[in-house]
Amino acid sequence: MLKQRAKYHLGQVVRHRKHPFRGVIFDVDATFSNTDEWYDAIPEDSRPSKEQPFYHLLAENDQNYYVAYVSEQNLIADYSGEPVTHPDLPDLFGEFEEGCYPLQFQLN
Repeated sequence: MLKQRAKYHLGQVVRHRKHPFRGVIFDVDATFSNTDEWYDAIPEDSRPSKEQPFYHLLAENDQNYYVAYVSEQNLIADYSGEPVTHPDLPDLFGEFEEGCYPLQFQLN
């Protein structure tokens, strides 16, 4: 049985190690849970292991807001203290407090 512990938590602000974007975690998969087409589109020499947590982010860069799916190895915690401005944040989270966003809905 695979036992995986996520390093990051819901509502935490993180940034990508290689690409210039940051975001707020709104869901976590214990292991890869996206399509093979998505995974195969990543250059082979950059593909992360599927056997690690993957995070769903409300992401933003200088030009866009979007949803990103990122492996744990490609994330780092964002300690800038700057809020994320993704327009969907209020649907899931409360106001930015002490570097993260509190959940505003009941989890199953």
